[in-house]
Amino acid sequence: MPPLNASHPSPATFSLMGIPGLEHLHAWIGIPFCSMYVVAVVGNVTVLAVPMFLFLCMLSVTDLVLSTSTLPRMLCLFWLGAHDIAFDACLTQMFFIHSFTTMESGFFLTMAIDRYVAICHPLRHTTILTNTRITIMGIIVVIRGVAFFSPHPILLKQLPYCRTRIIAHTYCEFMAVLKLACVDTGATSRYSLSVASIIGSCDAILTAVSYVFILQSVFHLPSREAGFKALGTCGSHVCVILVFYSTTGFSIFTHRFGKNIPAHIHIFIANMYLLVPPFLNPIVYGVRTKKIREHVVKALSIKVA
Repeated sequence: MPPLNASHPSPATFSLMGIPGLEHLHAWIGIPFCSMYVVAVVGNVTVLAVPMFLFLCMLSVTDLVLSTSTLPRMLCLFWLGAHDIAFDACLTQMFFIHSFTTMESGFFLTMAIDRYVAICHPLRHTTILTNTRITIMGIIVVIRGVAFFSPHPILLKQLPYCRTRIIAHTYCEFMAVLKLACVDTGATSRYSLSVASIIGSCDAILTAVSYVFILQSVFHLPSREAGFKALGTCGSHVCVILVFYSTTGFSIFTHRFGKNIPAHIHIFIANMYLLVPPFLNPIVYGVRTKKIREHVVKALSIKVA
């Protein structure tokens, strides 16, 4: 790790550029971003108000933290031209983004395991996945996200910055800030990309394996109606998961191999894994869950009455 250079102290603030090349469209881009954020907040708060499934509640908390740590600040940039962000606030935002993105990936895996047990071993679901085991799995996912990505802001805090303080991004993304340091950051860059790649790949592979077993069981269900219902539910889950891993993977590997990809495309897609899953998760996992839907309708009918 490079030593701190006293002649180049950490800057007091950074300046977020937004989406390079699309600055003239920032105000318009903010409209769908804001709409998705409102739906994400309302949907995930609704899921938390009906605490029937622990994994889903954990995912909703993760979505709320992930979207709230980025979207309000992003909208201030798009609509109010508030480009400056304090250095410590930048590092804090970075920690929440990267650690909770990792938690999101972990909770997708745990929910895939939950679906596998529910469909492949329905009679043993409550005995295999007890509340204690679910809680332990959730704690492991949280600890993993915090442990592997706490070093990121610590490493950046110690680096000297002698270049421009303009971050070519809509939020404080690790690699975007790292590029502003005036020392060799090759080892730090490789550490970050390796950790993100290994964790993401392992989660994606294990999630895919879980859904392969689920599909095998679905096709062997005696009732065609039950099979189509399970297939529709799992299909919607897989679509959300694919959006998350494809956009996350694109962002990670663009830093390593995509030097010729235009910056506005890279940054726009990098925003998608912070926006789309929190927006879709409460719809796909919540609205499509019959018990949650009935509970919400019942609660609303009581309030109206």
